[in-house]
Amino acid sequence: MAETTNNVSRSRKLGPEERAAAIASMRDREVDVLVIGGGIVGAGVALDAVTRGLRVGLIEARDFASGTSSRSSKLVHGGIRYLEQMNFELVREALIERGLLLQRLAPHLVKPVQFLYPLEKPIIERAYIGAGMAMYDAFSYTGFMKPGVPLHRHLSKKRLQKEIPSLDTDKVIGGLAYYDAQMDDARYVATVARTASFYGAHVASRVRAEGFLKVGERVVGVQAHDYETGEQFEIRAKQVVNATGVWTGDTQAMVGARGEIKVRASKGVHLVIPRDRFHSTMGMILRTEKSVLFVIPWGRHWIVGTTDTDWQLDKAHPAATAADIDYILDNVNRVLSTKLTRADVEGVYAGLRPLLSAGDGGSTAKLSREHHVGHTVPGLVIIAGGKFTTYRVMAKDAIDEVATSIDGKVPESCTADIPLLGAEGYKAAWNKRAKIARAFGLHKHRVEHLLNRYGVLTDELLDMIRKDESLAEPLPGADDYIGAEVRYACTHEGALHLDDVLARRTRISIEAWDRGVAAAPVAARIMADALGWDDARVEQEVNTYNKRVAAELQSQELPDDESADRARLEAPDIVPLSALPTADTVRTRPEPAA
Repeated sequence: MAETTNNVSRSRKLGPEERAAAIASMRDREVDVLVIGGGIVGAGVALDAVTRGLRVGLIEARDFASGTSSRSSKLVHGGIRYLEQMNFELVREALIERGLLLQRLAPHLVKPVQFLYPLEKPIIERAYIGAGMAMYDAFSYTGFMKPGVPLHRHLSKKRLQKEIPSLDTDKVIGGLAYYDAQMDDARYVATVARTASFYGAHVASRVRAEGFLKVGERVVGVQAHDYETGEQFEIRAKQVVNATGVWTGDTQAMVGARGEIKVRASKGVHLVIPRDRFHSTMGMILRTEKSVLFVIPWGRHWIVGTTDTDWQLDKAHPAATAADIDYILDNVNRVLSTKLTRADVEGVYAGLRPLLSAGDGGSTAKLSREHHVGHTVPGLVIIAGGKFTTYRVMAKDAIDEVATSIDGKVPESCTADIPLLGAEGYKAAWNKRAKIARAFGLHKHRVEHLLNRYGVLTDELLDMIRKDESLAEPLPGADDYIGAEVRYACTHEGALHLDDVLARRTRISIEAWDRGVAAAPVAARIMADALGWDDARVEQEVNTYNKRVAAELQSQELPDDESADRARLEAPDIVPLSALPTADTVRTRPEPAA
């Protein structure tokens, strides 16, 4: 459904034409709600607002999910460690959301995943951890639907040897297995943004809010800058929602207010390890001296992480250090019979958690994962903190606050009943996957890969392959991905640059041994055909991407945050950092004369 005449919905596409139309609409007509920030919270806020019947705009300074929301542990979970902190309501809320995402909202994107908690001490530890997992299971049944995953179970040492042959059974006496869920975080955000657009939100990436428009003390919009065209324009809004995560403080400073919400950035580093480096039928959760460490099944890989350390340097490109990598390897090797080394590390990524802070300067590992909504400046709502799993609740709370300041009655949130694009009919499509594969001459595993990334929207990629069979070819050095996914990212998912495709629409930048260098020229040529690039633009995009990879690899050899940060910033950004404004350069609209 792509009709736009009655404004009930717009299009399932989020390509260059849709982006231009969204910008024109935001420039020419006031919106009820303007959302700043295209991570999971911002995209969720836009979806919640537009499905309540509000006129909505969403702008993101870089790419959707380019910050925290593409660099998570990729888990949809209650947070079992928060039980020990007695934060029962946070765990319960997240587990209810987990069931909703698994079974109703995004079954094509969110999948169950099993974890082992290995036990090192007899009787007492088993009883203590078992009681916690029983509580975890019980909370998952307190919502309006079943949890969608099996209950936890106890495993003997003999059973562990069968389930996880690579486990050092001299160190463990048994274990407990339990379920959570996982997703591709960047893909999930792009799908939420597209769903918001489908319901009528005006969505545009690479548009930065450079200042707030004010009448007196009231925020009435933003001064925006389209970094693709260079155009600067105003977006007028009845209410603005600041959903900028670790940039919350910077955005507050632009309006000239000291906000009640303080956010601290905590760096989390993850390693990507080939699946064959150790053998296990399930993931693991391990205690460390600071927090917990997850070993997460991820296709043909493992994701191992994370760290939890304070970060006060460049927020756009947090850098992993050699010390971060060694810390993760040392902790996972405690329970493995065959030890992992740096040579086993296929990919590395670092992200920043936006944690609510009391400003005491203590350890970020102790800060809250709860969220907070504030309305400290008229016309400006701030939403901060929280975790990926509870994004929908955060979005609901933010628009509930917006509703208190908008004339007229705003309906209640309905996103609990609105599946994301690609979800409706997914199970039926999955049951037909073998037939689909035969019809298009594809391997069944290739169709399964597409269905688990696009759901029923896989039809749109298959249509591309029908018109151009070369798009069924895998990308060099990244056999899991095909050319159609690159083209589709440009025409339907808002990708504007090579980095958008290799780092977020696909995960080639962390899954390929060369971090995507071999795939880059081929992907850039496919993008050129979709976006109208010339040879010079193709070369520029490939060079920019390769310099990014080189800078990241260099930073990962350095011992501390400061030196790693300097190395990472050697790579040019798509938008040079020197071109971005500071709070001191922001222009605001003067109050009109009476």
